[in-house]
Amino acid sequence: MTEFEPRILALCCHYCAYGAADLAGSMRTQYPPNVRILRLPCTGKVDIAHIMRAFEQGADGVIVAGCLEGGCHFQEGNLRAKRRVGLAKRILEESGLERERLEMFNLSSAMGQTFAEIARDVTERIRALGPSPVRVAGCELRVVSWEASDDSSETKGGETER
Repeated sequence: MTEFEPRILALCCHYCAYGAADLAGSMRTQYPPNVRILRLPCTGKVDIAHIMRAFEQGADGVIVAGCLEGGCHFQEGNLRAKRRVGLAKRILEESGLERERLEMFNLSSAMGQTFAEIARDVTERIRALGPSPVRVAGCELRVVSWEASDDSSETKGGETER
């Protein structure tokens, strides 16, 4: 029987975290090849629905990596992402997934070694948790937005389905 290899998606901001990942590669620092990097203009644009969709599409874990706090190129994007990741962790837990499957980190572009360490640590943590129940069951999570909505899809308690 082969050992479980987790699928991990790293959502990295263009200016800092992606630069750190690139530096790790340039320095030939080893980190697991099962960490797939998606470059974003800013982690402030990461929505809870994007995170949940990653799990629906088969990710066993998600890393959101942005600029250092106070150093965001878009002023407060990484702080917005931090709040959204916290909310997404609660939603994951309520959906029956471990909140440890989602983590946020703040990096500068000079932290290539740190990026590689994070990738290794998260991979080992997800490997210990095992495959995502969503991926194993082949089912989809019900994604709920807890933000107020102006449209008519509003349900009880201010929750909206997307």
